[in-house]
Amino acid sequence: EILEIPQLMDTCVRNGYYEEALELAAYVRRLERKHSSIPVIQGIVDEVRQSAQLMLNQLIQQLRTNIQLPACLRVIGYLRRMDVFTEAELRIKFLQARDAWLRSIQASIPDDDPYFHITKTIEACRVHLFDIVTQYRAIFSDEEPLLAPEGQALNEGAIFHGWVLQKVSEFLRTLERDLRRGVGGRLDSLLGQCMYFGLSFSRVGADFRGQLAPLFQRVAATAFGKAVEEAVEKFREEMNSYTLISAPAVLGGGAGVPVPAAQPGTLQPPMVLLDFPPLACFLNGLLVAFNDLRLCCPVALAQDVTACLEEALGEVR
Repeated sequence: EILEIPQLMDTCVRNGYYEEALELAAYVRRLERKHSSIPVIQGIVDEVRQSAQLMLNQLIQQLRTNIQLPACLRVIGYLRRMDVFTEAELRIKFLQARDAWLRSIQASIPDDDPYFHITKTIEACRVHLFDIVTQYRAIFSDEEPLLAPEGQALNEGAIFHGWVLQKVSEFLRTLERDLRRGVGGRLDSLLGQCMYFGLSFSRVGADFRGQLAPLFQRVAATAFGKAVEEAVEKFREEMNSYTLISAPAVLGGGAGVPVPAAQPGTLQPPMVLLDFPPLACFLNGLLVAFNDLRLCCPVALAQDVTACLEEALGEVR
């Protein structure tokens, strides 16, 4: 029966009977302590160790899949009983394995459309990252201090919170990259999703909403500046071919065209601009820029927008 232990151990590991495999491994360790000088026993010990290494790889591989909390608890329980990692190493291994799974989810998101990519990334991070945080906190206690090999106290929070900050930083870099690639006029929708993501992470002490404002502020300012620049450029092109000769007659400026009355409390451009098409088109360009800016308009942009507008008006004067 003792000679059959390696084969039995291998069968248990390959079929996922880890409880029985751990009992066999414990029995073989007792045999080794008592009869380590016997070559046959030493051969059995070596074969069982190989099966134990296979079991270790299988358990870690399970953490790299879409595993739920009950299964996570079982796997970490088996790893603790195998006694191959210190508590600190076990936490790092868990985070590394779950991080590899999360990265595989993110890598599977199509990258062609920036808006689609970032919205799916937000959804994946918000759901799966929060699940990983929940699993970690359920499995590992935050109360007990860890001891490093040198005997110095190891701050467990540094392991976990360092990993969370890394994931948040990676998300912000992805967000910034996709924003630069262009998401159309959907900044307001994207900002709402990001704010909800940040709010959900405030429950685990990782509220990053304050870091979102500068990203969206830069994008909104760049989009506004580009729209104003295009309006100025179009004005220049039209002025190159524009003459005042008979322009009012062509446009009917002196023909008594009825002007619609402005609604009380509303602002509208003076109708006299219709006599000067380049100015009317320039104004339309500015209004389009302001309408796009209105969807996502941080208060901090007031000075930048004012300076941009003054510069544009100075060029068309």
